[in-house]
Parts: sequence; C-alpha cells; structure tokens
Amino acid sequence: MLKQKSITALAALIGITGLLAGCGTSQTNGTSTANQPTGVQTANNEKVKLTYFSWDPANEKLNRDLIAQFTKQNPNIEIDMQAYEPATYWTKISALAASGSTPDVMDMSSGYVDEWAGKGLLYDMQKLVDRDIKSNDYYTSLYTAVRYPDKQKGDMYAFPINYVTTVLYYNKDLFDKAGVSYPTEKWTWDDFLNAAKKLTVDTNGDGKPDQWGFFTYGRYAQIEPWIYQNNGDILNADKTKFEVNDNAKEALQFLTDLTLKYKVSPSPKSVGDQKGTMFQTGKAAMLVEGSFAIDGFRKDVGDKFKWGMTTIPHGPHSTKEVTYGWPDNMAIAKSSKNVEAAWKFIQFMSGPSRPVEQFPGGKVPAYKPTAMSDAWLEKGKLPDNKGLILKQGESIGPNSYTKSWSEWRGYAAAVGSGMNGELDQVFDGVKPFDAALQSMTKYANDILSRK
Repeated sequence: MLKQKSITALAALIGITGLLAGCGTSQTNGTSTANQPTGVQTANNEKVKLTYFSWDPANEKLNRDLIAQFTKQNPNIEIDMQAYEPATYWTKISALAASGSTPDVMDMSSGYVDEWAGKGLLYDMQKLVDRDIKSNDYYTSLYTAVRYPDKQKGDMYAFPINYVTTVLYYNKDLFDKAGVSYPTEKWTWDDFLNAAKKLTVDTNGDGKPDQWGFFTYGRYAQIEPWIYQNNGDILNADKTKFEVNDNAKEALQFLTDLTLKYKVSPSPKSVGDQKGTMFQTGKAAMLVEGSFAIDGFRKDVGDKFKWGMTTIPHGPHSTKEVTYGWPDNMAIAKSSKNVEAAWKFIQFMSGPSRPVEQFPGGKVPAYKPTAMSDAWLEKGKLPDNKGLILKQGESIGPNSYTKSWSEWRGYAAAVGSGMNGELDQVFDGVKPFDAALQSMTKYANDILSRK
C-alpha cells in the first residue's frame, strides 16, 4: 500500500470549504444511492479532456505509453496525467478536493476509500462494474476493500488495479543451518514458535542474540495477518467501533510473548532504524510482510542467501485459510462531468492492455489472465512459489479499513501513534498489554465517533 499522508488533512481542508453542502446520502439496504454524477455525460464523438492523478512517478513513462495507446484508440479523449511522489500525493489531491477541483480519475488507496466516499467525493461505480466487467476475469474478492459503507453489500467506489497479500518470509539458509524444516501452509503457532526458538542464536557468545528467529512491530502488515488467521477481529460488524474480540486479543498476546516472554523477536526500540532491513541482512530468520516486498528483497538480498515464503501460521481458533491483503485502485470523482470516458480509461488501465512489467515482484494484477501468465509468475526467480499469492487472491478476507483509518491505526504521517504506537510500547516492555489495549481502544473510538 502506498505510504500516504494522514487523511486528517483532507477532513480539515474539506471542512473549511463546505464542499459537501447539499451532498448528503440516502441509504437503502446499506448501499449508498446518492453519489450519482451531477455532470453531463459526453456523446461518443465529443472531445473531452480527463485529468488523471497518479502516485507512481516511477512508472510515469510506462503510464504515458499506455495513455498514448488509449488515446490512439479513443481520439476523442485527451488524458492529462500528473504524477506525484507518494509523500506529496495526498496533500496535493486533498487540497484540490477542498477547492472543488478533484481530478476526474485518481489512484485511490483502499485505506482511504471510506473517508473519500463518506465525504461524497467519489462516484458510485457499481452500475458500471455490473454492466461492463466479467467477474471471472478479475479477483472479485478484492471488491470488499472498495465497497462503502458496508464492506460486503455496499457499492463500489473504486476499481482494483492490482493487489498485495501478506506472507511469512523465511531465510532458507538459516533454516538449513539450524536443521529446521521449512514453514508450510499448515503451520500452527506452535510450529512457528518451536522454529523461532531454534533460530534465535547468540553467535558471538556475549549473552545476547545476534540472530533472531523472527521480527515484528506494531505496523498493520505485521499485526493484522495474525489476528485474521486466528479468526479474530478488531472492529465490530459494521466497522463503526474498535472492538478487539477474544481471538484478536489472543493473537496480540502471542505476538507480545514472542518478544517479552520467549525472546525470539527483538524489541522495536532495540533495532532502531533497522526495522525495514532485519530480514534482508539475515538478522531475522522470519518476517511477516506484504508481498510487495518481493521486488525489494530480490534487490537487497541478491545472492547472499536463499529465501522463500508461505502463508501466515494458523492460530488455535483458525477454521480456514484467511488472507489479509488489499488492492490499489483507481476512482472517479463524483464531480467529473465525463464519467463514461473516465470509466473507459479505468477499464483500459486495469485490463489486458496494462503490461506485466507494471506489476513487479509480489504486486498482482487484478486482471487474472495477466496474473496467471508465465511472465508474472517468473519461474526461476526467488521466491519459487509466486503462485501462492494467486491462490491467496481467492481467499482475501477481512480488513480494518474505516474512515480515518490511517489516524487511529497509526499509519503514514500518524506513525508512532494509535494502535501502531501502543503495540510498539508493549513490545518494548514500556507499557503493559492491558493498559495499551485500553488506550488504543479509547483513541480509536474517539476518532471513529467523530461526525
């Protein structure tokens, strides 16, 4: 997922301008019915200009080549693409939304759909999807991330372009050296813990481990996979309250014990700015992270050691395989006067025309034929089982996305606060588990209760 600025900035900007006056929504069976376009649809042969905002400047040339193909096929549609670095993307687009100048088409994070849809900024795409998309061609399990307000029955306010999942990475060389069998998709927490103990080693005899069996900290991609793989949840059914159920508490306590009781994972504070390199440098034998990390691991690890990946170990209350994953998406502004042209562009950018080169490593095309191609599977490269991520794409389960998710979760600009910050304090041994749980619950619900 893109590392965005806090959505708090959007709320503040929009609140000042009164942009949403007269844009209330009515609800029928949990589905929004008010976000239909206010603009006039263009005739097929009328010249139109769309503004498209991208958060991916690294792929700007590829995107411009794609746009050139699209406009050649659709000479009546001009695309003005503006690409911004992730650090500035949300600040820029939020300011435009506040001034009433939202681009026609924009890259949209799953973590921000609820906020933007709730503010009436996104066009309800459900009828377009129902009309034009062949469900067998796409990973439809991704749709739950972009539905609003109900993640199961609500309408879609963005369309997935690609997705990532969360996996357990492991260092094969360290496993071989310790004589430990590689992780499998059937691993339980007990299997994981037994391996982590054997892989935690004091190599220089100073009484402190130099090699750890595992590493974790309070970030969403490191925590939520364990919760969902234990049939747990941190929100109530309609995602209006932060409620950590018993199975989720069990998962959080297990992760806490890995650091404080079993001492197979170092504290976040002790590793400092090495959080993002513990696995690549061989200091941690296992790591839970997004599949998006594959491309970076290949570059950072090189031929220093062999590594693999598998699913998250099952907790004692696991009843089936549950994958925590999320898509990156494209959305249409409700204010766009050229919805049909915008939708045509999104279909082009999310379908067979988009080359496999734009989905490096563990970024999976939402369009199945591209995802299942030999070019994407990259046989002969590590990890040697990328097909696992395709299988996970069929079982993507719950997520914690709500309005102001980044704020209460402690993500991006809010990192160090919220749930992330509280859990890091627990793993550092600074704050008791129960006290942190109480603090994060109050903090999250104060945010979720805001109008």
